[in-house]
Amino acid sequence: MKNFIDRYTYRVIWSEDDEEFVGLCAEFPYLSWLEPTREAALAGITKVVEESIEFMKEDGDPIPEPLQLHKYSGKFMVRVPPDVHRTLALEAAEQGVSLNRLVSSRLAPSSGKPTPKRKTA
Repeated sequence: MKNFIDRYTYRVIWSEDDEEFVGLCAEFPYLSWLEPTREAALAGITKVVEESIEFMKEDGDPIPEPLQLHKYSGKFMVRVPPDVHRTLALEAAEQGVSLNRLVSSRLAPSSGKPTPKRKTA
């Protein structure tokens, strides 16, 4: 079970309200753990996820699959207002790229490299 626990998506953030670190798990959004250090918050949320899974097993409840194990197609649909669609389509045409490529490049994490400028005539 320990290896499966380690495959979940954990995050530790600072809580101004609590003045402590909060351990979170994306697959279990209803769970959190407060501690004064990052390390303790991570250990705490990991332990509470493990305990929750044990309770879920006992109750016969489905156990969330780690996000890292999901298969992604690389496609999803986003609805935007028509004026945003028009603006993006015009920008893509002006840059000589497809709308898909323009939006994909905007969504991709920055590589730290400067964005290439389009050539002008």
